[in-house]
Amino acid sequence: MSDTQRIRLLHVIQNLHYGGMERLLSDLMHRFDPTRFELHVLVLGFFGRFGEGLAEVATLHQAPPLEKWSLLWPRRLAASIRSIAPDVVHTHSGVWYKVALAARAAGVPFLVHTDHGRPTHDPWLARFLHGRAARRTDVVIAVSDALRQRLEATVVPRGTRIVVVRNGVDTEHFVPGRSDGIRAALGISGEAMVLGSIGRLEAIKGYEVAVEAMAHLREKVPDPVALVLAGDGSERSRLEAMAESLGVAGSVHFLGWRDDVHELLATFDIFTMSSHSEGTSVSLLEAMSTGLCPVVTDVGGNRAVLGPELAHRLVPPADPAALAAAWSEAIQDVAARARDGAAARERVITEFSLDAMVRAYEGVYSRGAYIVPEAPVGSRVG
Repeated sequence: MSDTQRIRLLHVIQNLHYGGMERLLSDLMHRFDPTRFELHVLVLGFFGRFGEGLAEVATLHQAPPLEKWSLLWPRRLAASIRSIAPDVVHTHSGVWYKVALAARAAGVPFLVHTDHGRPTHDPWLARFLHGRAARRTDVVIAVSDALRQRLEATVVPRGTRIVVVRNGVDTEHFVPGRSDGIRAALGISGEAMVLGSIGRLEAIKGYEVAVEAMAHLREKVPDPVALVLAGDGSERSRLEAMAESLGVAGSVHFLGWRDDVHELLATFDIFTMSSHSEGTSVSLLEAMSTGLCPVVTDVGGNRAVLGPELAHRLVPPADPAALAAAWSEAIQDVAARARDGAAARERVITEFSLDAMVRAYEGVYSRGAYIVPEAPVGSRVG
């Protein structure tokens, strides 16, 4: 325990640029109780968008360039962690193995890791390294029950404590609203339906399914429909070329990363995701909190987020025709779409609050800082 009697808590992440995981960490830092926790954040790369304003609540650190042999012995990273002298180190997806190795070398007494989601098929090397990291980790946190089950089956060895802490969002911040500014800027008519999504343009997100679904949708819905994709990534050029080849380039808008999330959500009529894998999507929770009707693939934690009352809005992954049919149903049944949007907001308020998530994490840290008692594998927090 640090001299101030507060728990010195260090979160380690690759960067804080864009993405649900990065936004979630920023939200957590602003909500943790400063009378109980002395907060630190260490980035292995750079700070980025969600690092702005974070110095007001946490001490920020940037790791030195890692050695080529850091997978075997991350000496510089261990030295950085040792200089901070945390009571608890909390790692996030993308840095687990190196930081677990470095934190133990630095003598950190308690190590926590949150897995925010995994590819559909983990490469064998990733499974091997994450399994080694799990053996050095005191508590592994999954953001959904589906992810917990997958971690237990593939990565986390028996005897390692694994708990579920579901992601949450600020439902007083993300509220229903309407805005036509982005429509006007994109040349989308006021009468057109806007299908919207916010996320990384990477293979795991399956946006090629959404682009192809737009071609199918033309056959089902004669009225104008636009697909607005906010985000960027390595798949963008391929997706733009795909939209062109399918003849839907005029209806698919690639915005890149945007800071005006509220304005985007207020532009959408339906929130959609065509992911191949998900944990508990922060973008989906934010959209539902604003009262948008969701149409998303039945992967990872999406079914748990929608719950039984919205399960009819789930579609099988990698099926453009099914996604187009689900969009068409939501577009044409205005009353049902409005009911489901209201149900979506109520579900997030009831089941996925930001405060509940913060208290759950604080409970893990507090118990860990004073030696965590044995708990059965698969126990749940929050």
